[in-house]
Amino acid sequence: MGTVIDALIVGAGPAGSATAWELARRGHRVVALDRARFPRDKPCSEYLGPETVRLLARCGVVADLERAGAEPLWGTTVIGPRGSRLTGRFAAATVRPYRDAGLSVARRILDDRLVQLARDAGAQVEEGLAVEELLYEGGAVSGVVARDRTGARRAIHARLTIGADGLRSVVARRIGRRRHGAPSRMAFVAHVAGVPGLTGLAEMHVSDAGYVGVNRIAPGLANVALVIPAALARAARGDQTGFFLEELERFPGVRGRVQRQAIVREVLVTGPFAAWSGRVVADGALLVGDAADFFDPFTGEGIYAALRGAELVGETVSDALAGGGPLTARRLAGYRVARRGSFAGKWLVERLVGFGMWSPRLFDRAVARLEARGLGPTFIGVTADYVPARTVLNPWFLSRMVL
Repeated sequence: MGTVIDALIVGAGPAGSATAWELARRGHRVVALDRARFPRDKPCSEYLGPETVRLLARCGVVADLERAGAEPLWGTTVIGPRGSRLTGRFAAATVRPYRDAGLSVARRILDDRLVQLARDAGAQVEEGLAVEELLYEGGAVSGVVARDRTGARRAIHARLTIGADGLRSVVARRIGRRRHGAPSRMAFVAHVAGVPGLTGLAEMHVSDAGYVGVNRIAPGLANVALVIPAALARAARGDQTGFFLEELERFPGVRGRVQRQAIVREVLVTGPFAAWSGRVVADGALLVGDAADFFDPFTGEGIYAALRGAELVGETVSDALAGGGPLTARRLAGYRVARRGSFAGKWLVERLVGFGMWSPRLFDRAVARLEARGLGPTFIGVTADYVPARTVLNPWFLSRMVL
């Protein structure tokens, strides 16, 4: 690749592919790289709320996902550590969603469709390439060194390098200020057939040690995700499946519903979570999706953050790319400001929920109060990103949760 391209995107998952689509459809020369080959599986809750569906509708892929077997998702039920319960249906929230149902769909299907979306827009997506290092020119990022599966290396130069390479982002680590904090949790995720009692609602079962999400992703098939402290996850070494099944039995609402012979995709592990980057822009580079930040999967919507972040790149960076000249951190600052404006409230809600689980009694009380006072749909609407975070981040709502 002898010429300097406009944008080089590291990672072709939802954040990377959507960013490639946003920039390529605006006429920029875009290349996206991924170490995987698509379609591929990915550990994820595979939960898409109505606002995520709205963003996918912008891309024109919703009908394709539904034809591929995506299940409608009408809301979420949360079961507290001591048996309290709330149910929030998207349509019952104080703000009307884009549509009444979200979607549940396997990442193998979703990611493959988004890769094709990027290609259809004119982006070049190269699979089986692992990025090893960044290139620099005059102190600014100017591309990457990538290695293919034969071990051959090559340099790829770009005016803008975008890190969309997830929790363990090479780009994020190289541009600096990548931090991991508390609560440090790991996720064990499987696809399980024949889970009894499933409805069109996602389930979140919380215990003193973590939580389990259960979510129907196709007829007769569920995504089951166990999320526990990283310290406890060390016991899984050597037998992830056995550990996964044993830990599920600690949750009364899940006990007996998942059988070893019903696991149709191996247990995949991801984490630790609570990772964020103090620098989302640098001279010649920026971060999007989990590479920028990922706190905890309880509130779901990692796909929303990926797609919305890609949209913000398109809105704030395209003109800078078209204008020529070096893409300094100052010229990319509009993206950083737009991210904060879009995500700051949700970041606070994620931390409120994540740290609240450290006090099971308080968490259980909050769940019970929200249900009794009819506030469950509003809370679920905030976690699903279509109800503004300020709706719950105020003294009146917070007091109604605990008093």
